Amino acid sequence: MPSLEPTLPSKLRFGRFPITDVLPVVEGGAFPAKAVAGEGIAVSATAFREGHDALGVSAVLYSPRGKEKQRVRLQELGKGLDRWHGVLTPPKTGEWTFTIEAWHDRYGTWHHNADVKIRAGVDVELMLAEGAALLGEAADDDARDEEGRLAFRRAASVLSDASRSVEERLAAGESPEVLAAVERLPIAELVTETEHFPLLVERERAGRGAWYEFFPRSEGAERDLQTGEWRSGTFRTAAERLPGVTAMGFDVVYLPPIHPIGRAFRKGPNNTLTAGPNDPGSPWAIGGPEGGHDAIHPDLGTFEDFDAFVARATELGLEVAIDLALQASPDHPWVTEHPEWFTTRVDGSIAYAENPPKKYQDIYPLNFDNDPEGLSKEILRIVNLWIDHGVKIFRVDNPHTKPVWFWEWLIGKVNKKNPEVVFLAEAFTRPAMMKALGRAGFQQSYTYFTWRNTREELEEFFTMISKDWAAFYRPNLFVNTPDILTEYLQFGGRPAFKIRAVLASMASPTWGVYAGYELYEHVARPGAEEYIDNEKYEYKQRDWAGEEAAGRSLAPYLARLNEIRRAHPALMDLQNLTLHTSTDDATVVFSKHKELPDGGKDTIIVVVNVDPHSTRESTVTLDLESLSLDPGLFDHEGRFRVDDLLSGQSWQWGEHNYVRLDAHAEPAHVLHVRR
Repeated sequence: MPSLEPTLPSKLRFGRFPITDVLPVVEGGAFPAKAVAGEGIAVSATAFREGHDALGVSAVLYSPRGKEKQRVRLQELGKGLDRWHGVLTPPKTGEWTFTIEAWHDRYGTWHHNADVKIRAGVDVELMLAEGAALLGEAADDDARDEEGRLAFRRAASVLSDASRSVEERLAAGESPEVLAAVERLPIAELVTETEHFPLLVERERAGRGAWYEFFPRSEGAERDLQTGEWRSGTFRTAAERLPGVTAMGFDVVYLPPIHPIGRAFRKGPNNTLTAGPNDPGSPWAIGGPEGGHDAIHPDLGTFEDFDAFVARATELGLEVAIDLALQASPDHPWVTEHPEWFTTRVDGSIAYAENPPKKYQDIYPLNFDNDPEGLSKEILRIVNLWIDHGVKIFRVDNPHTKPVWFWEWLIGKVNKKNPEVVFLAEAFTRPAMMKALGRAGFQQSYTYFTWRNTREELEEFFTMISKDWAAFYRPNLFVNTPDILTEYLQFGGRPAFKIRAVLASMASPTWGVYAGYELYEHVARPGAEEYIDNEKYEYKQRDWAGEEAAGRSLAPYLARLNEIRRAHPALMDLQNLTLHTSTDDATVVFSKHKELPDGGKDTIIVVVNVDPHSTRESTVTLDLESLSLDPGLFDHEGRFRVDDLLSGQSWQWGEHNYVRLDAHAEPAHVLHVRR
């Protein structure tokens, strides 16, 4: 497109056409917006012009080498709002950029004027002559494909032929062939371009995946029935659980801390302050005589055993994530070797972790202000050690209790050498901190999802993660954790477990499950929102095969959800979530739509009864425009075919649809629009 070369002062803030409020742009471009290779990224801007001539707006994607790779014409959202929207799809990883261009739409201007004037009998021959000149000029543009040039020449010839009727001549200028050629490459001039905005495109697992968390010490743990003493599971026995994880369709197996555990102030069962001689303690109380963050708990095995575990996971198509918990037990080597890395109180004692009224006497938080350089280098060394042992994903415990600058430094340092490494922020805290951690570089983040249960709460939450925060914050929707057993799961019965799994797996490209969820574990410790006989403080045996064989396991349902995710690309994007309405305040409806590289489309409609105790009936009203359905899919009554991927049933749906969902039978529809 020809550019405008202004001779006016260079410090003007507006170009020929004003372009403002560009998205996704994070703090004016100070931080890159995030994307995953192949993910559709919503791009929008406000652009307008003086007068009544037509304006065109495009988004242009540039490769890390600065080459133009994709150009998408944006569509105006609502007449007269001057807000333009489209989707860019970066194909590969790297540091990409994009711009917004606004330009005088010569064809759009002529077409509008010709349509109005010719139908009114005003300047008929002049408008036809201008159209012929415009298309004739465009036919000589070497940037166009041969099909477009040929379409323009034919149209220009007909427009100039006075022997034909006015209607025939005008029809040639707006033929489908001409419109298609203009769509491929507009006839534009006076181009205004924004600056290049950064777009960091990372590997698939940075923004897509299904996580499964389990404690390796529990897998294969055995209890002596006579003495009551436990023998810990090991990496070798834990590897025997991996095929079961794979069978459920999970991509990532996440292990809580695997390091030596301190003895001082070790917690006993149910977080009691006194531990017995054989109680294993909390894995998050890291460090003992055997070593710290760079060591493996001897009960689990050796580095050779860990390497074998990672190899077995890789063989099964799983990635291993480990916990990066930057804290220490009183027995950690750091406490004696580097006391400056902790906070010392007036009485000379080291401050332990507190979250009043909770107290964690077995954990010392780190203090980054006394020796930031020394501490930072030590943590970088530890991360690199585990990367060398095949770990490419770190789930970071409580990152919000460390300075944000540190995470920006660490993640930047690690990703510069190993861009494939992913960091997940376990931060349930204030929104400002959660957003800052995302901007600082965390590829994924835990969310408020576990506490969003009503339709109103969920709709607000889905809007936040898919629209408001999507440029810098990738949500990982865990349905439960060792620390979080919500009242919804405690008292919602088995339907609650299905409901939460459907919502998490269908709404977000990344979701997670902590072991025991498939067995409907739901009994809480009195007065706490966490499990009784919590696995954080003791071993736990589970009869995975027996429960599944008896039909009492949710594992097949989880497997089906993950199977649906893998089969439908629309579910693997974040920003394409659209909310729809229902007449029932406990029925949540959303859809996901994706244009596929082969020209096809994938559309999923999810309807969930979020009341786990009853049957709900409603009329669901769909925003058909957002579904982008081809006209050929509709029958004469304006309805189209949908297949329920959970039940196998099929129905004819339209704009308004009656839905009845029995929470105890099947609380959700996951509908695929049949092509």
